[in-house]
Amino acid sequence: MVAPVMAPWPLFSLHLLLLFLLLLPLTRAHRFSVHNTSLNHLVLEPGQGTLYVGAVNHLFQLSPELKMEAVAVTGPVIDSPDCVPFHDLAECPQAQLTDNANQLLLVSSRAQELVACGQVRQGVCEKRSLGDVTQVLYQAEDPGDGQFVAANTPGVTTVGLVVPLPGRDLLLVARGLAGKLSAGVPPLTVRQLAGPQPFSSEGLGRLVVGDFSDYNNSYVGAFSDTHFAYFVFRRRGARAQAEYRSYVARVCLGDVNLYSYVEVPLACHGQGLIQAAFLAPDTLLGAFAAGTSQAQAALCAFPLADLDKSMEQARRLCYTTGGQGPSGMEEATVEYGVTSRCITLPPDSPESYPCGDEHTPSPIAGRQPLEAQPLLQLGQPISAVAALQADGHTIAFLGDTQGQLHKVFLNSSQSQIYHSQQVGPPGSAISPDLLVDNSGNHLYVLTAQQVDRILVAACPQFPNCTTCLQARDPLCGWCILQGRCTRRGECGRAAQPNQWLWSYEDNYCLHIQSLLPAQHPRQEQGQVTLSVPRLPTLAMDEYFHCAFGDYDSLAHVEGPHVVCVTPPGDQVPPNPPGSDHVTLPLALMFEDVVVAATTFSFYDCSAVQALEVAAPCRTCVGSLWRCHWCPQSSHCVYSEHCPEGEKTVYSAQEVDIQVRGPGACPQVEGLASPQLVPVGWESHLALHIQNLHYFRGLPALYYCWLELPGKLQKLPAFLEETSKDSGLIHCQAQQFHPSMSQRELPVPIYVTRGEIQRLDNAHDLHVTLYDCAVGHPDCSHCQAANGSLSCLWCGDGQPSCRYGPLCPPDTVEQLCPTPTIDVIEPLTGPPEGGLAITILGSNLGQAFTDVQNAVTVAGQPCNPEASLYRISARIVCVISPAPNGTAGPVQVAIKSRPPGISTQHFIYQDPVLLSLSPQWGPQSGGTQLTIHGQYLQTGGNIRAFVGDQPCLIQEPVCPEAIICHTMPQAEPGEAVVLVVFGHVERKLLTTPFRYTANPQLVAAEPSVSFRGGGRLIRVRGIGLDVVWQPLLSVWLEDEDQVKALGGQGQDVNPRRNCGAPAADPQGCIQLESGLLQCSTLCSVNSSSLLLCHSPAVPDGAIPKRVFFALDNMQVDFASASGGQGFLYQPNPRLVPLSHEGLTHPYRLKPGHVLDVEGEGLNLGISKEEVRVHIGDGECLVKTLTLTHLYCEPPHHAPQPANGSGTLPQFVMGNVRLALGPVQYEAEPTMSTFPVEAQVGLGLGATVLIAAVLLLTLMYRHKSKQALRDYQKVLVQLENLETGVGDQCRKEFTDLMTEMTDLTSDLEASGIPFLDYRTYAERAFFPGHGGCPLQPELEGPGEEDRCATMHQGLTQLSNLLNSKLFLLTLIHTLEEQPNFSQRDRCHVASLLSLALHSKLEYLTDILRTLLGDLAAHYVHRNPKLMLRRTETMVEKLLTNWLSICLYDFLKEVAGEPLYMLFRAIKYQVDKGPVDAVTGKAKRTLNDSHLLREDVEFRPLTLMALVGPESCGVAGNSEVQRMPARVLDIDTITQVKEKMLDQVYKGTPFSQRPSVHSLDLEWRSGLAGHLTLSDEDLTSVTQNHWKRLNTLQHYKVPDGATVVLIPQLHNGDTVSQRLGQTGCPSGENIPMLEDGEEGGVRLWHLVKATEESEGAKVRHSSLRERERERAGAKAIPEIYLTRLLSMKRTLQKFVDDTFQAILSVNRPVPIAVKYLFDFLDELAEKHGIEDPETLHIWKTNSLLLRFWVNALKNPQLIFDVRVSDNEDAILAVIAQTFIDSCMVSEHKVGRDSPVNKLLYAREIPRYKQMVEKYYADIHQSSPASYQEMNSALAELSGNYTSAPHCLEALRELYNHIHRYYDQALVEMEKGLDSPGLMGRGVGFQAGTLYCPDRLSVPWKRTPWPRRCSWLAACSRSLPWWRTK
Repeated sequence: MVAPVMAPWPLFSLHLLLLFLLLLPLTRAHRFSVHNTSLNHLVLEPGQGTLYVGAVNHLFQLSPELKMEAVAVTGPVIDSPDCVPFHDLAECPQAQLTDNANQLLLVSSRAQELVACGQVRQGVCEKRSLGDVTQVLYQAEDPGDGQFVAANTPGVTTVGLVVPLPGRDLLLVARGLAGKLSAGVPPLTVRQLAGPQPFSSEGLGRLVVGDFSDYNNSYVGAFSDTHFAYFVFRRRGARAQAEYRSYVARVCLGDVNLYSYVEVPLACHGQGLIQAAFLAPDTLLGAFAAGTSQAQAALCAFPLADLDKSMEQARRLCYTTGGQGPSGMEEATVEYGVTSRCITLPPDSPESYPCGDEHTPSPIAGRQPLEAQPLLQLGQPISAVAALQADGHTIAFLGDTQGQLHKVFLNSSQSQIYHSQQVGPPGSAISPDLLVDNSGNHLYVLTAQQVDRILVAACPQFPNCTTCLQARDPLCGWCILQGRCTRRGECGRAAQPNQWLWSYEDNYCLHIQSLLPAQHPRQEQGQVTLSVPRLPTLAMDEYFHCAFGDYDSLAHVEGPHVVCVTPPGDQVPPNPPGSDHVTLPLALMFEDVVVAATTFSFYDCSAVQALEVAAPCRTCVGSLWRCHWCPQSSHCVYSEHCPEGEKTVYSAQEVDIQVRGPGACPQVEGLASPQLVPVGWESHLALHIQNLHYFRGLPALYYCWLELPGKLQKLPAFLEETSKDSGLIHCQAQQFHPSMSQRELPVPIYVTRGEIQRLDNAHDLHVTLYDCAVGHPDCSHCQAANGSLSCLWCGDGQPSCRYGPLCPPDTVEQLCPTPTIDVIEPLTGPPEGGLAITILGSNLGQAFTDVQNAVTVAGQPCNPEASLYRISARIVCVISPAPNGTAGPVQVAIKSRPPGISTQHFIYQDPVLLSLSPQWGPQSGGTQLTIHGQYLQTGGNIRAFVGDQPCLIQEPVCPEAIICHTMPQAEPGEAVVLVVFGHVERKLLTTPFRYTANPQLVAAEPSVSFRGGGRLIRVRGIGLDVVWQPLLSVWLEDEDQVKALGGQGQDVNPRRNCGAPAADPQGCIQLESGLLQCSTLCSVNSSSLLLCHSPAVPDGAIPKRVFFALDNMQVDFASASGGQGFLYQPNPRLVPLSHEGLTHPYRLKPGHVLDVEGEGLNLGISKEEVRVHIGDGECLVKTLTLTHLYCEPPHHAPQPANGSGTLPQFVMGNVRLALGPVQYEAEPTMSTFPVEAQVGLGLGATVLIAAVLLLTLMYRHKSKQALRDYQKVLVQLENLETGVGDQCRKEFTDLMTEMTDLTSDLEASGIPFLDYRTYAERAFFPGHGGCPLQPELEGPGEEDRCATMHQGLTQLSNLLNSKLFLLTLIHTLEEQPNFSQRDRCHVASLLSLALHSKLEYLTDILRTLLGDLAAHYVHRNPKLMLRRTETMVEKLLTNWLSICLYDFLKEVAGEPLYMLFRAIKYQVDKGPVDAVTGKAKRTLNDSHLLREDVEFRPLTLMALVGPESCGVAGNSEVQRMPARVLDIDTITQVKEKMLDQVYKGTPFSQRPSVHSLDLEWRSGLAGHLTLSDEDLTSVTQNHWKRLNTLQHYKVPDGATVVLIPQLHNGDTVSQRLGQTGCPSGENIPMLEDGEEGGVRLWHLVKATEESEGAKVRHSSLRERERERAGAKAIPEIYLTRLLSMKRTLQKFVDDTFQAILSVNRPVPIAVKYLFDFLDELAEKHGIEDPETLHIWKTNSLLLRFWVNALKNPQLIFDVRVSDNEDAILAVIAQTFIDSCMVSEHKVGRDSPVNKLLYAREIPRYKQMVEKYYADIHQSSPASYQEMNSALAELSGNYTSAPHCLEALRELYNHIHRYYDQALVEMEKGLDSPGLMGRGVGFQAGTLYCPDRLSVPWKRTPWPRRCSWLAACSRSLPWWRTK
């Protein structure tokens, strides 16, 4: 009995997983995750710190840094939770592939074992090595019920402990109820870890439960201390107690029988059930559900002493009092429905039996819960708890269900969260396996997706003391003398006072409390005393030092005071510019650690006075520094005394001196004269001065200084002392004439003693110069001026406003002139009045009261507005109502003086609204609305509204139209248009404006354009016709282009003129952001379609955004096109047509295609959009590629367009390119012999004799015939030379179009790959048809014989698993002389099929045989190895490659290979193909080339496809489908082409046979004609019958045809295939041209096998002449068709070779594995010649597999390959072979044509092969494990059991042929260790196997007809001999 074999692994997912794990296992530092794998459990090995992760289907071994060290695969497994472990699927029919989740993961340190239990196989466990989890130490082969350990359901928890006991380890496991088979498994068991049956609970303790489902224990965790094991769980009571409660159970560690089991309830006051738990030292921590919805959590702590006390109390009561408490209530009982009861034993029983015994009751359950108060409340449910004791503190770690980790400080008084962080993905719960590493520094956090390694205390991340203390992390603190945040244990002097500041309690870092002095002058050196509270104490030989910036000085510590010496002045850095001090960092340091820091300033008094020039003394003594002023010398000094004899003004900082500070300075207090000084009048200035006692006895001169604009004016002054300390400074009288542009000019003034010594100004001191003429332009302004200015209006000469004394008395004017009115705005108003008009002029009053009732407009009073009145210059008044049409001037009368009358007239007019356009627009606004009417230019303040929303008016307002733009509206609907003229409203009630729903854009294409723009963009959407002005815009960013174009851009809102056309919105405008916006106007084609042209983008400009502007809406192009952004491509570049330049004409021959070369031609446009004009004609574009454009020009030379000549112009959107003139060449004509010569020759011949005349006539005839033949050849050659390239371009254009259609078809139908079984059988058995191993049905009465045979074949399958047996069998068969090469291939394929389910084993056999083959060839010629298929190993290698490369074919190489095949088929079908000889016009093989000019015409037939056609069932409608054929196609060829086109998406095997259908031509209602290759109308002539064609039946273009089933088709091939269900995939042979009754068939050309003599006999003289003439046409001239075909197919050949030989994609692992093995063989045998290795790799892979795939696409695809296609593929395959050869590819004049075709390309292909080999060699080696994993998945691909047994039967027949020889060899190996080790032997011709029937091993053929329903038996790992 053995363990069931694990299910085959899905190769793809496993391969990706291993690759991912080995290359990129970590997503970031300190994190481990695996894509698409759920992680279940995490354990830590205590010694090395290695981590083990139990996951679904995997076990991972990680280093402490979470780097993966090993991975073991544990699933999926074919299993069912309802079945016990089984070996045969028949024992558990419901079994299926099941993921294996890890349920229990434990470490046994003593045994160095990892215990892993999964959910499959009823939770059995296995033991693996701790050093390498891939090494399985124990796995139960046939586990019994006692070995079912873990729960078999992932949602049911299993917990456990490894209990170390003296001499052995035990396993304690607790699990919940899971599945119908788990009811017999106790919830708690003691199990063995060693011994004969590990994990068995037999003979050990079990927690016996009466009915497990009544209690339904759900375990939370298992913990242990030195004496006990504890299990925390939830359960309900018996049936009477339905509610769940939380419990903790305890057993003694040495109690193997569970006699000591005691459990007590746990209660966290007011909370729900326990969710997670952890056993901390002396405390059990539990997280309980909390809140009304149990969506919160609470943390409770249960002291272990209290817990043990409660359990001991329960045990004592159950032992001694029958469970009764002192109160008589039951406080302890025996639980779980067992027969045991609490009893009464002696009182000392608990002490005598501390862990129970056989006679003590068990299991005991206490009734009194152990209660605790919550320490902490949390808002999320808690799923994990862990704790750590460090530095005398207990830290708890709580993981919640949302992936957050919370750190909690637990102390006696309170608990609080001090840090939370997101660890797992949001919403992913943290696993209960929350582990602290051995050092206590890191925490491992597990979620379903990842494992994270997190610092327990992240102290180093806090860079300074402040952040360290603010973190309030109880594990962190600031180590003062180390200058970093550390754990307490990391700080060496933490035990000493003031050395380590605890983050959780300390609030203040060490700091400098005060400095004495606080500043110091920079000029002298001194001492500074620092006050530093709580300064640490240093050792005797240690010291602090002070650092002033870069200057260090030793510190002297006296208690909390530290004294430091400041740096000398020359070492203090200079002051910053404009500053009087420099501030340096001052740090108190221990060694290089900053203990405390502050700043210290060094000041410079000499720099202080320069800060304020107007008051140097006040600045000096008023500064922050101790600076003093010396008034006589004007110096600011830091010493307390000025030079001897000079008084001092002391600093304000000197508190001991009474007279100090700025108030003691000599200073000017203010002006003693008026501040206003008129210009042009001599004025006298005087100033107050005080504190003159500093200058007493020191005579000096004084000066006044005025800072006039542009100059400094000095005025001599004298001092008048008015008291002891004060006086007046009198400045010399002076007239001032500054140039003034303003009415008043403030001029600063100051006083100096002498010319240098400036006296301080106590405050800002200035005089104000004023000029009456400035700002008073007229009389009213002048008289209204401030009276203190004394301004008067002078009327003499030029009237002006002057200073009073300057105006002669007789010229002063008291009354001002009449008002003057210059402008009135507006000139119109509504009859209702209420319009404010503005009157501008002069002398319009001196105050508002002057004009209050002085204004009339058109005779009507106008009420002025006081707030808008401007003296003399402006009146704003509101007009009164007046009749419509009233007109007149404006009058202003001031103080009964004659009024001022305006020259402009004001008109009252009535505005009228008439109509509106457009009448609707989107609710987003932006619609340009035109309101039509009369007199709309009424008033100046015109506003428009649509409903409640304003409509922004675009200036100017015209008399008959107002243009405005609508604003957004909340909802669609109608709104009335309103226009407000001043305060008068007009409504347009007849035609309201209708807001419609906003337009929506749903599609926009194309999404690319050239930078030149102009490409048509089709935009589809909904409601597009409501947009007024749709634009396609692009924002550009480029400095040069934006500047160049921005200046030319339009204004964003250009002002228009009435009557002028609207401005064009297209072009470029400059935006305020600096970007350039270029737009094009879109045309609205319909409500669902916009037509836009892409805007042009200048070269160098960078497009930032492309969007549609739909009035107010902006929609990004990407949003409109479904996420596809708009891309600008560089403009195309075209090469001039003529190589001589643009000026030289290009000679174009009629009928030729114009080929234009260039760059980037199709990047931004399609073929259909390009227009090419030649004169007034158009060159039709046929093909457009990246570098070529092919167009078909007019057949005749077009006329010049606009006189420009026949210049081709290429139009690509806005891009227009001219490439030079085109000159049409005339058709070549055949010259004739001159008539004159003929006449002369005739006249001369008259003089000759009759014989000469006859000879001359004959010679003339022959000469003309030769001349015609020669000229014909010349024309052929010339046309050929010019037409080959043109033909290639045409063909390539059509082919690319066809391939584009094919690609779109393949997207819908897919490539018709063969299913794997068919593919494998065709690859293994080529040429055997579709079903090489089709099983036959059994005959009646053969059931018993077939059963016996089935058993024998099963034994043969098992016997093949012996490597020695199989190798001996292979060698024996190959040594037989009659064992042919065909037999070798057949047996190798049978072995490949029989061993397909064990590919690892087959690969091992292959490696051995290849090694033997290499050893054989090394002694001969190693280059010949694998060259041919001479032994079975070569065929085995071919089959192995076919198996391993199937996925590569489907995913990579299949598509280009299929496209090549379809391109060949399309090209062949486009030209004529002879149905008899098989020769074609379009081919690559010269032996299949049709060397005749056959006239043909393409036709397009309309094929009817429906219920009656092609045998299609289920179609109710008849569809017409075009089919392309040729008029010279035979009827069978037409049917084939029609089937190809009708069933183009259908695999060939699923199509009807061409021979089962007839072709019917339908013309009119009743005209039905069935067409066939041969009928009574066939033409027969001279024993040659021609096959019927469409031309024969005169079927026209566009005719209607239908394929109908044949009425009498007999036993056709298709019928036979349909009966067996086996598609052959073979070609249908060509029609034979053999004779039928003396008549030979022909199609296009007649066969030439007839002898020349026969031709002479059967041909007339005329026919022989025609044949000789045809022979002169040089048939080799048609070889150029091969070149044309080659050029057309070149791209597809290149793509196929590139797919095969490219390593851009991952190389198939089998290829890498094979090449590595060949490298090993070469190294093993000392082969250093690289050419030999090249040949081995070529022979093994490229020539053995790929050449076969190239030549036979039917091996891969479900297609039919015709003879012509096969011939072409043979040429391509030969090219591939030549490319793989090492020898140089030499060609010459005599080389075959097929070799010459690809002579130029083969060197390039050779380079590809060499690079392919080199790249594979340099790639990382393929590991044995990776290869085996890949093979394990491939093993399950072929699942055909009948075919497997049929292969064994065929194999037996081969063995049967050589029975005697095989038996001799087997008997030689009977005593071989290899066979005996597998327990296989032969005795008396019978093979014996354990527990099975003996199978006769006789030379008896097996019955042919048997039932093959049994599956191929898997190999058994051991045998025995009877």
